[in-house]
Amino acid sequence: MQTEIVKLTEKRNIVVVSTDDVGPTLERNKLIRTIEQKSDWGRHIATIDNIIQVMWLNEEWKRGNHIRYLSREWDELLKRKLKDPEWALVRTDAPSHCVGWGS
Repeated sequence: MQTEIVKLTEKRNIVVVSTDDVGPTLERNKLIRTIEQKSDWGRHIATIDNIIQVMWLNEEWKRGNHIRYLSREWDELLKRKLKDPEWALVRTDAPSHCVGWGS
């Protein structure tokens, strides 16, 4: 993840811009989904790039939910996001291989 601080001329504000290429991680997740996980213990559920986690935190802060990273509230946010079909690409388990996939 690359982060750049940009100084804006109006009102002496700054903007922090973070970017990353999530393509390799999503391709790896796709590959891992093809491998059946036979055990419930230590099941690999997802690989989520830092840039996506930062985006999720920023979205929550914009909504007024001041969630701290790795807090109990963060865990609940992760559970919601991992159940959301929009974020299925970050998952590494396949629907037929894991109890609780989906809603």
